[in-house]
Amino acid sequence: MRLSRYFLPVLKETPSEAQIVSHRYMLRAGMIKQSSAGIYSWLPLGFKVLRKLENIVHEEQVRAGHVPMLMPTLQSADLWRESGRYDGYGAEMLRMKDRHERDMLFSPTAEEMFTDVFRSHVKSYKDLPLTLYQIQWKFRDEVRPRFGVMRGREFFMKDGYNFDLTKEDALHAYNRHLVSYLRTYERMGLQAIPMRADSGPIGGDYTHEFLVLAETGESEVFYDSEITDLKFGDRAIDYDSVEECQAVLEEFTSRYARTDETHDEAAFTDVPEERRRTARGIEVGQIFYFGTQYSEAMGATVQTPDGANVPVHMGSHGIGVSRLLGAIIEASHDDKGIIWPEGVTPFHVGIVNLKQGDEEADAACEALEKSFEALGLEPLYDDRKERAGGKFATMDLIGLPWRITVGPRGLKNGVVELTSRRTGESEELSPEEAVKKVAEIYANHRVSGL
Repeated sequence: MRLSRYFLPVLKETPSEAQIVSHRYMLRAGMIKQSSAGIYSWLPLGFKVLRKLENIVHEEQVRAGHVPMLMPTLQSADLWRESGRYDGYGAEMLRMKDRHERDMLFSPTAEEMFTDVFRSHVKSYKDLPLTLYQIQWKFRDEVRPRFGVMRGREFFMKDGYNFDLTKEDALHAYNRHLVSYLRTYERMGLQAIPMRADSGPIGGDYTHEFLVLAETGESEVFYDSEITDLKFGDRAIDYDSVEECQAVLEEFTSRYARTDETHDEAAFTDVPEERRRTARGIEVGQIFYFGTQYSEAMGATVQTPDGANVPVHMGSHGIGVSRLLGAIIEASHDDKGIIWPEGVTPFHVGIVNLKQGDEEADAACEALEKSFEALGLEPLYDDRKERAGGKFATMDLIGLPWRITVGPRGLKNGVVELTSRRTGESEELSPEEAVKKVAEIYANHRVSGL
């Protein structure tokens, strides 16, 4: 992609309404534009990252054996009355009537819709276990939307729902989701700590939130510092193995880690004093097991081997996909701009031409561009007739992990400059060596389509 042909409306000044780093940089980097309070247009750069995050979530859900589908954003109020949640959900639910005066709502979550699909088509225990999920836009009418995509009213979310014959089967689904979420967040360059949480309006006795530590987090969190040393890494997991998934859950949840809503000061004092930590956290996902709460209310039953009809055991599992952009930026930035982890960067490498119009420099940049594209990598070539300082500032602001600088002086010596956005370190390499090094870096970070 040539920057002269791309739509990247960067801002030099920070808009006054932006209170936290991620909101400031997403506006300044031309990723989003506010449409109304808590609702944003996703501009090309922001949309590109959003799709990369969506693909990672899809890949890890499918890897875990979960089945994707898509539900409507508008739902009938009748389903919510059936479950008993319509009147109790509160003012966050956007209610409306259609032209026939039927009560409708803009989906804040989709337990009822998925339960209705399940009960309409699944009648036997032989069709279990089953986990269905979607990645879809949701709406919650926050009283004070703020912090950009971190607390907006409209948001892009993965929500999944498991249907199982027994509580033991459903708890295995819970553990399976925890494993898949750990893999998902690490691929995005995040450490998201599973913490004991409150179930809120969804209900249920088993629930963990996944929180990314950041100074601007909305939740106060308390944890044993040992948990920050845990990494899931590249280990192979058999998602059908109850023992393997249970072992991962125990490894990542046996140490103290709770949000302020469930914090137990007495239990916290059992943690050695030197390992007790208090911080702020950003919620990026949550998993629930809530038993037969919805299946009993809505008649979602299956026939058992002995012919009895029993309500299925259920859980729901969410990841805030759009919210993740803000969380990643909060966790990975400096005073110049964003620093994207390699797994989610909108473009893999930036190419800066220091002397646009110079025949040799132009040819070298075009050759680099073609070399990366041939390897399946996406370069962003800054071919604008701008000052070098302005080009560097743009690249730093949008946060591509690697930058190749091309100029007549270096080319005379047969080299270009490869710079790491994270460390600021540069090295001179031949163009071929620079391409090879960037390709090797991304070999373990490729994001493919579903």
